[in-house]
Amino acid sequence: MSISTPSGPQRRPTVVSTGKKPAAGRPAAGGKAGSDKPATPQRASGGGKGPRKPITPVKVSQERSWGPIALFVAVGVLATSIIGYGAWAAIKGGQSWEDKAADIQGIVNFRKTDPESISNQEHRAGKQEYKQSPPVGGPHNNTWQRCLGDVYDAPIANEHALHSLEHGAVWLTYRPDLPAADVEKLASVIRGNDFMLMSPYEGLDSAVSIQAWGYQLKVDNADDPRIKEFATVLAQNASMEPGVPCSSGNYTTGTGTEPRELQPSMGG
Repeated sequence: MSISTPSGPQRRPTVVSTGKKPAAGRPAAGGKAGSDKPATPQRASGGGKGPRKPITPVKVSQERSWGPIALFVAVGVLATSIIGYGAWAAIKGGQSWEDKAADIQGIVNFRKTDPESISNQEHRAGKQEYKQSPPVGGPHNNTWQRCLGDVYDAPIANEHALHSLEHGAVWLTYRPDLPAADVEKLASVIRGNDFMLMSPYEGLDSAVSIQAWGYQLKVDNADDPRIKEFATVLAQNASMEPGVPCSSGNYTTGTGTEPRELQPSMGG
């Protein structure tokens, strides 16, 4: 069998040129869409006045966090207060009782201002005359008033109370017309405390007067904190006969301003 081949050389398709350029926006044959030139960037709107100036960023101030600052300040104040109080307490604790007594505002120290008036510690029978009212020193009865935190509801004899002061007691006195509530406030300072006693006092020139041997404090208010301070600082410390008790021996619990007859001494 014979195979025939086309006669003559094989021909390719002939492309006929029309002589026209491709329409704008359309790619030429065999090319890519779009223009060969890079696109010109458009200007920002602004009426053709050129590029807009860069905007300066606005600084936003941050508010202070006052909470931590306040806490820090509070802690600092508290620490300073604690340190200050500790130093004050250490100084106060190292003071003598005389110095503590001198720090009580309004206290009168007759041991310094009028020592002669309280120098006599003789035991005498009968009524005695005293320069101070209530008395804070001088001759007194041989029998002392019991001072185991006793709260007497009637006046007692100066001569017996003064002997208690010689032993180191403090004697809290008040005007008889003081309201019952105020009397109870005073009693709460004295009641149950050894070397302390309390009684009303006729003719008192202040609402309250508290005495130790050679010391006196007069105030006008039963709430005055100096009353308790006086009692605490001077009880036993102001004693002229240290170690002699109020709890046993030649004492009386009677009331009335007339002293009892002199009894044989069984104590100081």
